[in-house]
Amino acid sequence: MKAIVTVVGKDKEGIVAGASGKLAELGINILDISQTLFDDYFAMMMSVSIQDSAEFADVKEQLSTFGETIGVKIYIQNAAIFDEMHNL
Repeated sequence: MKAIVTVVGKDKEGIVAGASGKLAELGINILDISQTLFDDYFAMMMSVSIQDSAEFADVKEQLSTFGETIGVKIYIQNAAIFDEMHNL
């Protein structure tokens, strides 16, 4: 399954390394990545591939919890839902 991961928060060292490391730990492959800075704020979007056997709700919770530990918000959405939301 393809999904979209967004990471936002105050910029600091280690956000990309932390987020990508957590995705790897969960067996999630990054397909594409874009990041930018707005003043002192960091924003990143990633297109990822998740194993069909992965429990999406568990992945979502683990990413959210991990984001709190590094001081950012991490969200994940099924790419099909993300695409439909932006086609309205």
